[in-house]
Amino acid sequence: MDTPTKKLADQYLRLGGKRRAKVDDNIVSVREWEDDTPEAEAFWQEHIEPLDDKKRAEVELLLPTINSP
Repeated sequence: MDTPTKKLADQYLRLGGKRRAKVDDNIVSVREWEDDTPEAEAFWQEHIEPLDDKKRAEVELLLPTINSP
């Protein structure tokens, strides 16, 4: 079942998003080592960045982690 946050994360990745989740002591953040495509960056700014902290963390947890290949 796709949740709204799963749909956001999936769409971001489909658009070429490169951000990776970092989870440390239950604190979620994202890291950018590579630039997003312009489409993914625009999607992040429009749909994910404005979310409250809890919802944004839910999206970030669905991204590949910094430990993922």
